Amino acid sequence: MNDAPSSARSGWRRLTAVYHRVLSLLLVASVAILIIPVTLQIFSRFTALIPHYIWTEEMARFLFVWTIMIGAMIGVRESTHFEVDLWPPVNARIEAVVKLFAGLAVLVFAIVFVLAGIEFTRFAWNRISELAELPLWLIHMAWPIAGFTWIVFLGEQMWDNLRIAVTGSAR
Repeated sequence: MNDAPSSARSGWRRLTAVYHRVLSLLLVASVAILIIPVTLQIFSRFTALIPHYIWTEEMARFLFVWTIMIGAMIGVRESTHFEVDLWPPVNARIEAVVKLFAGLAVLVFAIVFVLAGIEFTRFAWNRISELAELPLWLIHMAWPIAGFTWIVFLGEQMWDNLRIAVTGSAR
């Protein structure tokens, strides 16, 4: 009977690991796709071979926003985006408590991203971009998605750190 919560946690971890892999693939794809409008901009500005495409600047900006947000989501999952080591080496329990406080600070930002991001997306719901004529909600929804993803990944990390802080071990 004790294995039920453990198997649910391992199922959750598998799900978040798959989500992390999907995000990593999306990051690679967004950078690869970002090359196209930027290359078109460069060639259209400095050569007469192709016409000057104005939508490419807007498209590059939108892709860049998504690239940054996806990178931030991955950074939180891998504890590389918001983590700065300032403390000298300490035992596992103290380190876990420090990480819990740091996680709470990031959690505050994640909640702000979700709540303000929802309002930001609502504002853009019926609007389109001027040049590429894309629906703006496609770009604005990056903020609440990033915040929600941070909450999911932080929850996993904070659960591990709470267990270490209480028991002194990761298991």
